[in-house]
Amino acid sequence: MARDLRGFIKILEEKGQLKRISALVAPDLEIAEISNRMLQKGGPGLLFENVKGASFPVAVNLMGTVERICWAMNMQHPEELETLGKKLSMLQQPKPPKKISQAIDFGKVLFDVVKAKPGRDFFPSCQQVVIQGDEVDLHKLPLIRPYPDDAGKIITLGLVITKDCETGTPNVGVYRLQLQSKNTMTVHWLSVRGGARHLRKAAERGKKLEIAIALGVDPLIIMAAATPIPVDLSEWLFAGLYGGSGVQLAKCKTVDLEVPADSEFVLEGTITPGEVLPDGPFGDHMGYYGGVEDSPLIRFQCMTHRKDPIYLTTFSGRPPKEEAMMAIALNRIYTPILRQQVSEIVDFFLPMEALSYKAAIISIDKAYPGQARRAALAFWSALPQFTYTKFVIVVDKDINIRDPRQVVWAISSKVDPVRDVFILPNTPFDTLDFASEKIGLGGRMGIDATTKIPPETEHEWGATLESDPDVAAMVERRWAEYGLADLQLGEVDPNLFGYDMK
Repeated sequence: MARDLRGFIKILEEKGQLKRISALVAPDLEIAEISNRMLQKGGPGLLFENVKGASFPVAVNLMGTVERICWAMNMQHPEELETLGKKLSMLQQPKPPKKISQAIDFGKVLFDVVKAKPGRDFFPSCQQVVIQGDEVDLHKLPLIRPYPDDAGKIITLGLVITKDCETGTPNVGVYRLQLQSKNTMTVHWLSVRGGARHLRKAAERGKKLEIAIALGVDPLIIMAAATPIPVDLSEWLFAGLYGGSGVQLAKCKTVDLEVPADSEFVLEGTITPGEVLPDGPFGDHMGYYGGVEDSPLIRFQCMTHRKDPIYLTTFSGRPPKEEAMMAIALNRIYTPILRQQVSEIVDFFLPMEALSYKAAIISIDKAYPGQARRAALAFWSALPQFTYTKFVIVVDKDINIRDPRQVVWAISSKVDPVRDVFILPNTPFDTLDFASEKIGLGGRMGIDATTKIPPETEHEWGATLESDPDVAAMVERRWAEYGLADLQLGEVDPNLFGYDMK
C-alpha cells in the first residue's frame, strides 16, 4: 500500500488512472480549468510536469473518483469503508461484550489502535532541503488560482497542524490558505475548528501559536484529517487506523510540532493573536464566491522539502470536485457510527449534488407512527457534521436511497405536505449558505416519505405493485427461449427516460 504521495501516484499510473502533461501550463486559472473538465467526466488524475514560473510539478485530481479514494485507503469497493466505520464505532461507544466473539472483535480493534500509534523518523525525507529566514519565498511554490474573481493564490490540500498550548494535544485540519506576501499567508478556519480553539488559548496566555503546513502527503492522511468524528483520538491515530500501521512523524526544524516524515513540503511559522488580514473572496463548495473575512496571519520562517518535490493541490466549487468524492467515502464510514447513534436507521446517503451535507436521505425500518420524524430529529443531533444539514428525507428500508428515481417516487407517492413536512426555524447555520435570510441563521426541513400507518392515516394504504414470483422465476428461466439472450438488462441510461445527463 502507498504510504506517501509518490507511492499513490505510482499506483494510479499502474492502473491507467494518471495522465502526465508535459505542455507548459499556468497555475493561474489554467490548471483548474483543465482539471475541472476532467472532474466533470470522472477522468484520471493529472500530473503537470511543466508549470509556468515554477520548478516543481503539480498533481491534481488524484482523488477525483470514489474508486481512487478507495485505492488510497487500500480498498477496492466503497462498501468496504463501512467495515472501517464499524471499527471506529466500537471505539466511540464501546459496549461490554455479551459473547466471546464480541470480546474477540473488540480485542482486535484495540490491537489495531496499538499498531496505529505513530512512529518517529529522525532522518525524514521532508527535510532533505531546508530553507530558513529571509530565503523563504512562497512565490516559488506553484500555488494555483482557480477562479477569475478569486482574491489570490491558495493552498488547499495542506495539513494545517497546531497544538493546544495547555494540553499539548495536536490538531490536524485541512483549511484554505491565501498567499499574502513572500513569507505570509492567511488561514481561513471556522471558529469551532481545532486550530481556531488553539489560537484562542494561545491568546489567553499571551503566546504566539506555532503552526506547520504539510503539503503533498499520503492521501490517506488527508482523509483522516477530514474525518470529523467525535472520538478522543488524534488524527495521526486515525490515519494509522485507516492504513493499518502508524504514520511516521518528524519533528519540525523551528517549531515544536510534528509532521508526516514523507511530506513533499513543510512550511513552519507562527500566528500572533490579533494579527489579521482580509482573506477572500474565493470560489467555495456552495458554487458561489464567498465573502471577505479578516483571518489570522501566518508568518513563515522555514520551508523544508524533499529533493525534486511534487506539489499536490485541489480546489472547491460546485460538484463534482475532489472534496465531494472524499465526502462520499466518509459517508460510508459514518454509516455504522450513525446506526449506533440512531438505532432505527438502516442506511443514509448524502448526495453529492446536495453539496455532500445539505440534504440527507435516510432509510428506516419503520415500526411505529411518528418514527420518521423522530429519526430526522435524531439525525440532526447525532454527529457535529450534520449540524448544517438543511433537508432530511426519510424513506422506508426497501427504497434504494442512492437511486434518485426511487427517492422521488417515494416523496411523490407517500408525502402529504401538510402532514409530512415539518420545519424548524431559526437554527444555527452555515455562514456560506446565502439562501438563509440571515447569515448564520436558517431553517431546516424534514420530509416523512415513509408508508403511513394508523394513526398517521385514517385509511388503508394500497398494496405495492409486485410481480408474481412464480411467473417472474419462469420468465427468468425461459429468457433465452424467448430469443432475448443477447439483451443485457443491466444499468439503464437515464437519458432514455427524459433526463438530460451529459
